[in-house]
Amino acid sequence: MKHTYHIHGMSCNGCRNHVEKTLNAVDGVTSAVVNLVKKEAIIEMEYHIEIDTFQQALEKEGGNYSIHLPGEHHHHHPEKENKVKPKGKGTGTFYCPMHCEGDKTYDKAGDCPVCGMDLVEEQSLKTSSVGGKWTCPMHPEVVKDKPGSCPICGMDLVPMKPDLSAEEKTYHKLLKKFWVAVAFTLPIFLIAMSEMVPNNPLYNVLEQKYWNWLQFVFSIPVVFYATWMFFERAYRSIKTWNLNMFTLIGIGAGVAWIFSIVGMFLPDVFPEQFKTEHGTVHVYFEAATVILTLVLLGQLLEARAHSKTNSAVKELLKLAPNKAIKVVDGEEFEVSIDTIEIGDVLKVKPGDKIPVDGVITEGYSAIDESMITGEPLPVNKTEGDKVSSGTINGNQSFLMKAEKVGSDTLLSQIITMVNDASHSRAPIQKLADTVSAYFVPIVVLIAVVTFAVWAIWGPEPAYVYALVNAIAVLIIACPCALGLATPMSVMVGVGKGAQNGVLIKNAEALEKMDKVDTLIVDKTGTITEGKPTVEKVGSFSQDLNESDILEMIVALNSNSEHPLAKATVVYGKEKGAKAKKAEQFIAVTGKGVEGIVDGKLLALGNPKIMEYANATISDSMKMEAKEYQQQGKTVSYLSADGKVVGYVVIGDKIKKTSAKAIKELQNKGVAVIMLTGDNHETAKAVANELNLADFKASMLPEDKLREVERLQSDGKVVAMAGDGINDAPALAKSDVGIAMGTGTDVAIESSAITLVKGDLHGIVKARNLSDAVMKNIKQNLFFALIYNTLGVPVAAGVLYPVFGILLSPMIAALAMSFSSVSVIANALRLKRVKI
Repeated sequence: MKHTYHIHGMSCNGCRNHVEKTLNAVDGVTSAVVNLVKKEAIIEMEYHIEIDTFQQALEKEGGNYSIHLPGEHHHHHPEKENKVKPKGKGTGTFYCPMHCEGDKTYDKAGDCPVCGMDLVEEQSLKTSSVGGKWTCPMHPEVVKDKPGSCPICGMDLVPMKPDLSAEEKTYHKLLKKFWVAVAFTLPIFLIAMSEMVPNNPLYNVLEQKYWNWLQFVFSIPVVFYATWMFFERAYRSIKTWNLNMFTLIGIGAGVAWIFSIVGMFLPDVFPEQFKTEHGTVHVYFEAATVILTLVLLGQLLEARAHSKTNSAVKELLKLAPNKAIKVVDGEEFEVSIDTIEIGDVLKVKPGDKIPVDGVITEGYSAIDESMITGEPLPVNKTEGDKVSSGTINGNQSFLMKAEKVGSDTLLSQIITMVNDASHSRAPIQKLADTVSAYFVPIVVLIAVVTFAVWAIWGPEPAYVYALVNAIAVLIIACPCALGLATPMSVMVGVGKGAQNGVLIKNAEALEKMDKVDTLIVDKTGTITEGKPTVEKVGSFSQDLNESDILEMIVALNSNSEHPLAKATVVYGKEKGAKAKKAEQFIAVTGKGVEGIVDGKLLALGNPKIMEYANATISDSMKMEAKEYQQQGKTVSYLSADGKVVGYVVIGDKIKKTSAKAIKELQNKGVAVIMLTGDNHETAKAVANELNLADFKASMLPEDKLREVERLQSDGKVVAMAGDGINDAPALAKSDVGIAMGTGTDVAIESSAITLVKGDLHGIVKARNLSDAVMKNIKQNLFFALIYNTLGVPVAAGVLYPVFGILLSPMIAALAMSFSSVSVIANALRLKRVKI
């Protein structure tokens, strides 16, 4: 019998091989074929095997995979809670910088079970447990929310210092081990190098065999304390067959060290060419310890460099305040940020950070939003305007009402999006995954061939040359440089975007943005400011004046969330229009609204809603509306019981940056097309002002979707920019959906990129960022591939016959250690890129 199962947790070819091997080893399985792309396993079995049997087998072999039937959610295993938590859940999560297991996170620091690299701590916007708290230096159990005196001894309380981050702890732990390694490796190195000194003076003190014993003693702390973790990782990699950098280091350094031990205890098992003139076997304690110490140095530098790759998130975290001033019945209280609830009234003083998202209820000020939007100029805010957590107040105090708190604030969502995008995998990563799957076995094979070639055809002492060059091959190869090439660039690039108001949902969007050749833009809220204002209300009926028409429009639109509807409601309040209630209200997507007011069936919107309501627009009505439409205004018609009775003219200014942004995109070879639900005349007026040759008007949501599909069928790579519910289907279908941050939650959810400021210039930034990141990734991949392509043959000795050049294993270790660091350093250059 044959069954198909879904496998959760695979992210590379190594995962696929591991899962396939594990499933094939289950009793009763005749064949198991695992597909990485489809993330499924087709299993043939002699008899029915319970799915729990497969799950137990996967858990036993490690790797944290889960198996389930198609259409079901992957199994939840409480017993694994101490190992893995789904992304976005729990606190203090850690992840592999190479994303070997996709989006898996761990709740403890350690090393990745696949590649062996140190796990990195995910930055999160949770209030620090010690932030803004005070304690007694004599009685640390005393913790207070504000300064004062200790209730036990009376001493002044002092601010609590936050614990070191996981990254800092890892760095300090590695630093301690590094100095231990250096302290014991240096004398070993000096003893070994003394052999190059004529009439070695050390031999006047002790015989060579005793110096060898001394090297052995000094090597023990290096191998079994400072760098023992490398051998643990190597052993685990071989056991699980997740071969990686530490496999090669463990084999290479281990062979050199064990060879030296055997040479000391059993010298007679080696041929004469391995022995010195004193009859002792050449030992390689200095090679083993120097290699391990240099690799440790590389890990140390890598840990320091890793802390800089997510510096953008760390900077955003610094924006979150710990305290806020809450106003209750006119009295002010300082409260912790995590006690604020929706609806609370807060006071923000000059220079303070705004604590949560909300709306100004009293006062005005200039707000510095540069940390979120990337725009340096402060924005003037007054009553009714929204403000965001983490932005900085200017020189005026104001009151605000909390609307979003905790994880719902814009700042928190930005940090979550940046973290999610940093963990995602770009399609270009598949190249590195494919190469990495075969990398270590090939390097081991090359090392074996190197040994054989030198042993057979090499100069005397042939076996010595063979051993040293084989070790050099193992040590110089660096699969981690290849694995880090893409994720490091993505992490830094996504952070750079967040600092400039461009939020990337995943790495795939970042890569695709570089290939976009066609951009579709909506008009309202995308090209225009999205702040429509009513310019005129007119009547087509002798029985109804403009006030009557306005009251009907306000009654209908009071139930609508559309920006145009809100504009009419605000206008109605300003004009003192009577508040009437609409019954049986419905919104007809892409057309308008309908409802019953004072017993009349009213419809309001574009000509299509008039068709829907069986109301005919006369030629004279069209001509009157056309005068406004040719000025770029929007005209909505009002019908009552199937008869057109009035209209409203709404203006929406074109954003100052729209024309410049469109021109820049066109200069980059991107064709810009405007699709709008507005009428042809209004669309034409806007297109003419922006020098847009291609536009389409009266587009319903399904029309926009079809246009995206048509362009894609013509081979175009399409990006869609919009801000409303009407745009959601097209945003989801496009290759890259771009939502204006000022738009609806549906539009933002359907998009791959969100522009916080809701400005078309953000698309230019997104394109520039994508160009820079993809260029950086290709540089990293090129360096990593070239490094390994050239380094391995040189270490094998291909230059020796012509140039007499051989590569010492210690030099190979130094080169390998800095290869990963160089990839990270290159990725960090993205922090300085201007977008």
